[in-house]
Amino acid sequence: MRHEVRFSGYGGQGIILSAVILGRAAALYDNKYAVQTQVYGPEARGGASMGQVVIDDDPILYPEVTDPDIYVIMSQQGFEKYGVRAGKDSVMLLDSDLVRSRPASRYYEIPATTEAKMNLGREIVANIVMIGALVAATGVVSREAIERAVLDSVPKGTEELNVKALKRGFELGERACRS
Repeated sequence: MRHEVRFSGYGGQGIILSAVILGRAAALYDNKYAVQTQVYGPEARGGASMGQVVIDDDPILYPEVTDPDIYVIMSQQGFEKYGVRAGKDSVMLLDSDLVRSRPASRYYEIPATTEAKMNLGREIVANIVMIGALVAATGVVSREAIERAVLDSVPKGTEELNVKALKRGFELGERACRS
């Protein structure tokens, strides 16, 4: 089953890292095929940033994302630039703290930035909270695969914080799906 996932936000939120982690989880730990691409402007930190991942059970013949079925949007600017044209059949996870707009597609509001800042003590892990919510809401990769990929990707000494952020994301994703 092919999935095209688009992450967007602003530079400095870990958008590209999120796409890399998801691709790693799929390819290394879930025995799927994955291709990851990224886009960010010359302003990088603070400017619009976007990362994409194609995940498939079969070899990927065309690696470009053409019609994302899953979006993870972490800023209003990211929504306006990369999410506003989301198809009605897609699913979108929004950082409810930073995105004011709502799509015509199915969406889940995840308070990732507030959760990271207030309950985990580090706003920098908001992207990991969103990854956890993404996996809980869509099942695009397994929880075990994403946890292993997070542990492979984060700086040494931050593993415990990042696993805590991921698990909190699982909880928020589950809660959003029930509402």
